[in-house]
Amino acid sequence: MPFALASCSIGLPKHTLHQKIEAIRHAGFDGIELSFPDLQSYANLHFGRDIAEDDYDTLCEAGQAVRTLVERHNLKIFVLQPFSNFEGWPEGSKKREDAFARARGWIRIMEAVGTDMLQVGSSDSEGIATDPERVAADLRELADMLAEKGFKLAYENWCWSTHAPKWSDVWNIVQKVDRPNVGLCLDTFQSAGGEWGDPTTESGRIETPAITEMELSVRYRASLKELAETVPADKIFFFQISDAYKVQPPLDDKPDPESGLRPRGRWSHDYRPLPYDGGYLPIEQFAKAVLDTGFKGWFSVEVFDGKFEEKFGQDLNKYAQKAMDSCKELLSKAKEKETQ
Repeated sequence: MPFALASCSIGLPKHTLHQKIEAIRHAGFDGIELSFPDLQSYANLHFGRDIAEDDYDTLCEAGQAVRTLVERHNLKIFVLQPFSNFEGWPEGSKKREDAFARARGWIRIMEAVGTDMLQVGSSDSEGIATDPERVAADLRELADMLAEKGFKLAYENWCWSTHAPKWSDVWNIVQKVDRPNVGLCLDTFQSAGGEWGDPTTESGRIETPAITEMELSVRYRASLKELAETVPADKIFFFQISDAYKVQPPLDDKPDPESGLRPRGRWSHDYRPLPYDGGYLPIEQFAKAVLDTGFKGWFSVEVFDGKFEEKFGQDLNKYAQKAMDSCKELLSKAKEKETQ
């Protein structure tokens, strides 16, 4: 099973993409998720000026250099991410026009960096369609654009999404899209954090008058059983791993006044450590469900740890090795659960 680390998940803003790649390779990873902000930062440094996010000619030129850099370190860019807020905009709207223009630009970047997969996160925008058929129609159109280049689309549930916060929601949409080049990106944080965890409660889990802790666990196990029994392994295009800190004091149960992010969105951006590094979510159970489908694809670390500097200082090699160790430990423990 190939291991990868997302470029956005290692280091601090001052660290270069080259430094990150060297640490990732030193730890023995097979590939990276290339994060668009890292490509843009590389382009800024490469050309000595600020490169706009829609300056696709320049970003593609930088992307070719990134491809060479990654290949020189015997790594593979297996996906470009995160393509967000794409689907569901009203027909004829400027937002929809901009979304498809951005898609065409990112496809050009995919060619430049040498990857064949685009990760699309389930949109968290207000004002978009919530009808799965309408969302599927947009993703089908994007899938056909990607298919012209031999590319594929991995659709991920973001647990604060306005229309598809659960794995079952994105799986329903992927089935409606009905294209061979469209599958899932599953993520331990997005599912365990969405279906079991809650950053707005003292316990760190979902609390409602209608559900006890035991009932919550039963419901979560039922969801994982359904995943293992209904999702074909070849429709899981890759698997991301991370955990979450229990937030103390809990976050307010309302959008952040500055960023506009809902609580789980804020949780995702700053409170996601490596597995076995301070988190508390039931991620081993989720990993077991994914493995029970027969999945053998990319096993990738995507974390956003606001305590990175406190824990690892400037030592990217130490962090990358810790990430590799967490991959192996989670994989091992999930397999142990399979035999119990």
